[in-house]
Amino acid sequence: MGTDINKRTRIRCYSANEALNWDQYLIKHSQSNFYQRYSWKGINERNFEHDCYYIGAEQDNQLVGLLPIVFVKSRLFGKILSSMPFVNFGGLCANSEYISKLILDEAKDLVKKCDADYLEIRSLYPLTEALPTSLNKISMSLDLDPDPDVIWAAFKSKHRTNIRRVYKEGVHVKQGAHELLDIFYNLMAESWKYLGTPIYKKSYFLDILNSFPNEVKIFVAYQNDKPIATAFNGYYKDTVEGMWAGALPQYRKIQPNYALYWEMIKDACENGCLQYHLGRSSAEGGAEAFKKKWNAYSKQLHWQYILNKSHDIPQLNVNNPKYQLAINMWTKMPLRFTTIVGPILAKSIP
Repeated sequence: MGTDINKRTRIRCYSANEALNWDQYLIKHSQSNFYQRYSWKGINERNFEHDCYYIGAEQDNQLVGLLPIVFVKSRLFGKILSSMPFVNFGGLCANSEYISKLILDEAKDLVKKCDADYLEIRSLYPLTEALPTSLNKISMSLDLDPDPDVIWAAFKSKHRTNIRRVYKEGVHVKQGAHELLDIFYNLMAESWKYLGTPIYKKSYFLDILNSFPNEVKIFVAYQNDKPIATAFNGYYKDTVEGMWAGALPQYRKIQPNYALYWEMIKDACENGCLQYHLGRSSAEGGAEAFKKKWNAYSKQLHWQYILNKSHDIPQLNVNNPKYQLAINMWTKMPLRFTTIVGPILAKSIP
């Protein structure tokens, strides 16, 4: 750390023509993740018109730390800086605690400059600086093997029986990208309406496909010829990121996710991935219980806050009773209405 202190460190925002340097730094950093990639800046700007601040720290003209931030200005929830909104996490990468502190100091200045209520840093790792922290979210992770039969053999016999049963119901799974986008979106729109969650606009998912052409896949489960469940995954280094998933409520009784998840796990194993993040979950929730059946274990997510106009950690989650009425009303709206209005609301819900 002494070497860092003796060197002059420059903190600044990175622009699009420096994206390659940004991403190359992430490739080399052991604690980097898919959601810190520079392309997310353009995705959020184009689809949601949010201002983005991609803060980088330099020594000797070399990047030594970074923090991507998106500014969500919401009439419903206030002015929120987040790293990263709409996805599972984001956070800070740095070569040392000293660099991390300098970046956080810059972030504190940004919170004041933007007159934001707070900055929320969603991270896989705790920051060394003591900040107000929420531990309500976890990432369920599964260690993989090049041979999917090794994973299969480790399942409990009841779990293997449940997977086989779903295939006997006529369920099969396809994987692809752009050619499955319309099917994916229609399934997600209906699934999220049932859950009371506004859907993003389709162009957001299309932009992700275009921005990461070799690092994103869509999976769709069919019963015979009827699409009934879907998932959208990202691939970074040796890790699969489960980003979004949904199923038609009327088909949940046959539990298509057993076949869907098994096909995604097999594909990840066969393509050399070493770990599968099965998506973000609330601790002790139903999603966590399902993912544990795959021998996934929980990784604590650290949502840490730089507070400004807010004095307490915000409670923007579906378990907050103040949002239950709105969620229940949304489930009763016509699908056409939620598909049109949903994207207007969703861009303001980090």
